[in-house]
Amino acid sequence: MADSFPGLKLRVALFFYNILMWLLLPVILLYLRRRGRKDPLYAQHLSERFGRYSKSLQRPVWIHAVSLGEMRSATPLVRALLAQGETVLTTHFTPAGRREAEREFAAEIAAGTVQTIWVPLEYGFAYRRFLSHFAPRYGLVMEIEVWPRMIMACRKNGTPLFMCNAQYPAKSFEKDQNGLGLRAKLVTGFAGGFVKSDGQSARFAAVGMPNIHVTGELRFDQPIPEHHLEAAAACREALTQGRPSFTLTSVVEGEDTLYIQMIRQTKDIFFTYVPRAPERFDEVAEMLDAAGLKYARRTKILDENLSLIPPTPQIDVLLGDSMGEMYFYLGLCDRAIVGGGFVTKGAHNVIEPLALKKPVIVGPHIWTIEYPATEAIAAGVCEMVPDEAALLAEVNAPTPVTDAQITAFYQDHAGGVSRTCAAIPKALKG
Repeated sequence: MADSFPGLKLRVALFFYNILMWLLLPVILLYLRRRGRKDPLYAQHLSERFGRYSKSLQRPVWIHAVSLGEMRSATPLVRALLAQGETVLTTHFTPAGRREAEREFAAEIAAGTVQTIWVPLEYGFAYRRFLSHFAPRYGLVMEIEVWPRMIMACRKNGTPLFMCNAQYPAKSFEKDQNGLGLRAKLVTGFAGGFVKSDGQSARFAAVGMPNIHVTGELRFDQPIPEHHLEAAAACREALTQGRPSFTLTSVVEGEDTLYIQMIRQTKDIFFTYVPRAPERFDEVAEMLDAAGLKYARRTKILDENLSLIPPTPQIDVLLGDSMGEMYFYLGLCDRAIVGGGFVTKGAHNVIEPLALKKPVIVGPHIWTIEYPATEAIAAGVCEMVPDEAALLAEVNAPTPVTDAQITAFYQDHAGGVSRTCAAIPKALKG
């Protein structure tokens, strides 16, 4: 049977998409320049975004991890691929993702087995240069990044491109079923997918993705930086002074008022407050100050080794104004409140706290983490609360959770890296 991809409807959409991208080029460059004022890395290595490179690996495995979360989920897989003798090229759009790769694989970058670059912008010529320069053996796109030029260029070049650690959120799936279905059609342009669960597999199969393999969630195999836990243990008592402790992780814009009000209504509880985006650190500090809370910024009271700088302040809130130190912040708490769940954009990763045997609280919007949040709720290791009143009640009187419950849940869901590595050769033959 002839390949029906991309089809007339998608061809027409791609034609107008290409025109739009060229019209938006000045806007994209202005965006990068403005973001570069807050984070200079945005405006550096600009030629990479157009497919120009000073060096290249030979026939690497290409992993696209757009930002920090995706790179963290990719890290154990990169380690496994390197152990198999592969070289690995990682591409990113945000500085957070690139910095995480450069930090985690500094030794491998120096040895020439890993290279990190910006992902090309959505232009055919940029991807042609990229694919010609690196000639990747195959590509793994973390999570649910669907970029038309990337997909089309890989198909034309004969480069197998797979979704990896993939999920098809319920809202996105329903929207694609009821709308034009262009994203769903683009999904069928991948060479296949390594997906998180049987339910996710069914959704991808329903829109026509070929070559699907259920491999689980890679984040369950993330390495835990022991020095973060040791640093947290060393300063926890001085900060919390024996009080119950909660860490709010990945707090997004739109949730601050709710969380700050909740903190103001508690007594004798210590909170660590970690905004998701670094550009929000100053804004959140101002909000905590305006609320009259006794707080301090991590960068003001802890040195680069995460040791307290004397004298230790008497505070109720530690503002986590740093990146890449989430396990330290989680090491300070008894339980974690995962951000994003009180806005419709949806909650973020619940796996990191569970890895440290910290029970989790989430808001009502968990469609973004349907797997494994639904399973975690069913296992009793994650509590979903519908509103601010329920959140406050759960913080004041937490639902009992045992270490054994969390250990059993974690063991049931670990092993995604080995399953993915086993599935890759099969998928390449598919």
